[in-house]
Amino acid sequence: MSPVISLEARRQARASDPQVMHQPVAALVYPVHSAVPGRVRYKVDPLYRSVHLKRIIERELAARAGIVSASANVLTGTVLILFDRGRDLNALGVLLEVVVRHATGGPPVPDAVPPSNAEAPASWRERMRTLLATAAAPESKPWHQIGADEALAAVGSSRTGLTAALAQKRLKQFGYNLLPEAAPRSALSMFIGQFNSLPVALLGASAAVSLATGGVADAVVILGVVLINAMIGYITESRAEKTIKSLTGPVHPAALVVRDGTLQSIPTEQIVAGDLLALAPGSYIAADARLLETRHLSADESSLTGESLPVIKSAAPLPSGNISIADRINMVYMGTQVTGGQGLAVVVATGAASEIGRIQTLVGAAQSPETPMERQLRTLGNQMVLISVTVCAGVFVVGVLRGYGLLQMLKTAISLAVAAVPEGLPTVATTTLALGIGRMRSQKVLIRQLEAVETFGAVQVICLDKTGTLTLNRMAVVAIQSGAHRLEVANGRFRAEGREIRPTEHDDLMRLIHTAVLCNETEINGEHGAQVLNGSSTENALVHMALAAGIDVAALRTRYPRLRVDYRAENRRYMNTVHALDDTQRLIAVKGSPAEVLALCRWHLHDGVQTELVDETRRLILEANERMAGQALRVLGLAYATGADDGRAPAGKLVWLGLIGMADPIREGVPELVAQFHRAGIDTVMITGDQSPTAYAIGRALRLSNSDHLEILDSTHLEEIDPEVLKGLAQRAHVFARVSPSHKLQIVQALQRAGRVVAMTGDGINDGPALKVADIGIAMGHTGTDVARTVADVVLEDDNLETLIVAVSQGRTIYNNIRKSIHFLLATNLSEIAVMFTAIAAGMGQPLNPMQLLWINLITDIFPGLALALEPPEPDVLRQPPRDPTAPIVRVADFKRLAFEATTLSAGALAAYGYGLARYGAGPQAGTLAFMGLTGAQLLHALSCRSERHSVFGKDRLPPNNYLKAAIGGSLAMQTAAALVPGLRQFLGIGPIGLIDGVVIGASALLPFVINEATKPGVASPNGNDGVAQRAASALAGGARA
Repeated sequence: MSPVISLEARRQARASDPQVMHQPVAALVYPVHSAVPGRVRYKVDPLYRSVHLKRIIERELAARAGIVSASANVLTGTVLILFDRGRDLNALGVLLEVVVRHATGGPPVPDAVPPSNAEAPASWRERMRTLLATAAAPESKPWHQIGADEALAAVGSSRTGLTAALAQKRLKQFGYNLLPEAAPRSALSMFIGQFNSLPVALLGASAAVSLATGGVADAVVILGVVLINAMIGYITESRAEKTIKSLTGPVHPAALVVRDGTLQSIPTEQIVAGDLLALAPGSYIAADARLLETRHLSADESSLTGESLPVIKSAAPLPSGNISIADRINMVYMGTQVTGGQGLAVVVATGAASEIGRIQTLVGAAQSPETPMERQLRTLGNQMVLISVTVCAGVFVVGVLRGYGLLQMLKTAISLAVAAVPEGLPTVATTTLALGIGRMRSQKVLIRQLEAVETFGAVQVICLDKTGTLTLNRMAVVAIQSGAHRLEVANGRFRAEGREIRPTEHDDLMRLIHTAVLCNETEINGEHGAQVLNGSSTENALVHMALAAGIDVAALRTRYPRLRVDYRAENRRYMNTVHALDDTQRLIAVKGSPAEVLALCRWHLHDGVQTELVDETRRLILEANERMAGQALRVLGLAYATGADDGRAPAGKLVWLGLIGMADPIREGVPELVAQFHRAGIDTVMITGDQSPTAYAIGRALRLSNSDHLEILDSTHLEEIDPEVLKGLAQRAHVFARVSPSHKLQIVQALQRAGRVVAMTGDGINDGPALKVADIGIAMGHTGTDVARTVADVVLEDDNLETLIVAVSQGRTIYNNIRKSIHFLLATNLSEIAVMFTAIAAGMGQPLNPMQLLWINLITDIFPGLALALEPPEPDVLRQPPRDPTAPIVRVADFKRLAFEATTLSAGALAAYGYGLARYGAGPQAGTLAFMGLTGAQLLHALSCRSERHSVFGKDRLPPNNYLKAAIGGSLAMQTAAALVPGLRQFLGIGPIGLIDGVVIGASALLPFVINEATKPGVASPNGNDGVAQRAASALAGGARA
């Protein structure tokens, strides 16, 4: 038995004792954090500024068995209790409440009243110890091994459910049915976390060495760089933390329960032990429960067990023995979903006592999830630290061998290591992902999983569910096949062979329409003429047809009351209802897949006469079905039977009535959206339960094959296909027809086995398993079911499928922007290493002093790098193929390009330094030229890093990035101040700059920019690279003339 039920049973027994008082008592103690095992924090109102109460609480709790320590804070009014794992939190709360009320003289807690004297007697102490012990180790009840009636008795319930009063009492006793939420990271822990990385550790070590060697100014500047990065990282991470928390909020749909003998819909958080859950397709299972009754019930338990296929359920007890959760088929568990059939179950555990609650409790404190991209950046940063340390050690050794002072070279090597470390990499990733989520939200795209933001940029195949996603999910009856007659329906009028008919004059047609609205769960609200239909689009369309035919649907249903419903299931693609004709006779109404319903029939109606079905008639019916499906209609077959049997659809005893064809219009703009996906290099696949002719007609209208031959695969026997064969077929097919929930799952998994990154859209119950396993599951927010929205990674709030292309654009842009920031940081840091190493190795002296290296790192790394992460999408981002998801974020070809760009940057600075040596000799004057030239070149290089393909000399212009303009403008202003402000100029060791010096500095900054822009890979005019080369030459000539 779970701890909640065990404790409940004991308290219920005490509550029945007439000696126990039941007066309401206002709570003084509130739990505020209990997610970490063995640790709980309570808010105690009277504790604020009460040192006396603090001492009593700490003394009394410390004396209890199983409590490790208790610490009361009089300023915050909270009590932190550390206890042995397994102790019951409810009992701890009761104990603390008792202690507080005893100490403050407040009203006692029922059944836990200590004596009035200061020291409670041993009997009271013993009673509290017993409460703790029994609640911590309750009797274990194997719910799956006992019978349904025994389970009902054990939780104090009955077949009519709990009374409202008892349910409310249990809710007050044991709290809401909510999973424990881990506490978010505190502001202090987030700030301290900014220093927990190898690059920052290197910076800290560098500051310590500088301080130890007398370089106080160097140490202050290094620590300044660290603190600025930490503040930026903290601000962006705290915002991202709030955004991520909002993404992972739980979904609490309503639940159907039986209380006081009636079916009620209540919020899931109000479910208590003993409630009876009514389970139907699409139901979110709100608590752990023991099944009492089942009818073709199946559930998706992948969120708990990892088993992707639906589990068939039964109410029968299981044999004794150690049975895993996945094999307890007479149990349903919180957080899972019903995929088919019906059931009734009694709740045995809620909230933290449920199986998923226990798992979540073990998770501990919340942490922002680290995405694959963030892991790559962390690894890259660590690698760059090792490379930088190695190179800087080489600079130190070469400098010493060249005769430079040991202390001087140590300071230089430390400063160079600080400048070379890309400490801003994690901040770039966090900022970019968080801002990407915000941009998508502005487009009504709600991200529920952080990794989906970056995965969008790698999507190669998008699987589109037809009904409700590609179409409006507003069905309307347009064709009827009744007997030998084909009728057309439009605007409430029925026509046969171009002639309008009255349905009431045709018995066969009326019986078909009657069956369609009896085997139907649409509810009709309102008066005649202002009726509102509440049901699925398919069933609503059937009711609209009946109303147009002049049928009083409400009166018909009253005349033939429904006794039972057998829902469509995984291996049974039809629905039937049982109605009372009289005390003994029953009417069975059936609708569903035409082929399956026809297989159950022995007779058909022909001009009101029941005639036996012959093979020729069956062939004609199937041909009519194919013909209607070929017109992109959804076709249902209808049949009926009467008799005194148990009401189940008897194979070979039904009477065939006819076919009803319905159309679901394609959403406006979807064909154009499909074309956009194709231009972006994304394949489109339609997955539908419709028959092949219907699916083919819609696929052709949407141009899913992108002008190729449209390949369609009938999925009726998909489970019989070898997985390797299916992997090959999945890569060729554009349309999958006649699919079931497990088929959708198989299709997505087959595409993934073929190495494709798959996005899956859907809105229905049957889309749940595939949405969960897809790389990105995308659900409709408005029309989507609870199942779809719960398991999806992304929710389209307004059901606008066109926002998907915006999400793909943002996903690609986010990934590209992070690459741009990395590219900029690595190229500029490598240029600083190259300048120092080359000059020292060549005996040219030190172009940059330690302060200048740190200054360059301060004004060029942080803000321009962050601004590049905020680049708007490039004009051709949706004309590029998806990125390879297995490729590293920095590729081998990138390192070649980085080396080239770093070489041009360092060559410009060394050329300016060489000019300074020739004119002024070794000293601050020559170093100033290198310092100013390298800083200017790096800031201009930020402009070059805006695109890997687009050049400033090309015809295409990139959208403006005002953040980058502000970052470069601010950095240039700081650099200008460094050259003009006397104190800052002396601190950095900058000499005076003449007119010619200014020209040299400008040229050393501009020439690397021009060269790098002119040599970008993939940048060419329609006639080749000549156009770019000519424009670059013109720019160079203009610079020379200046």
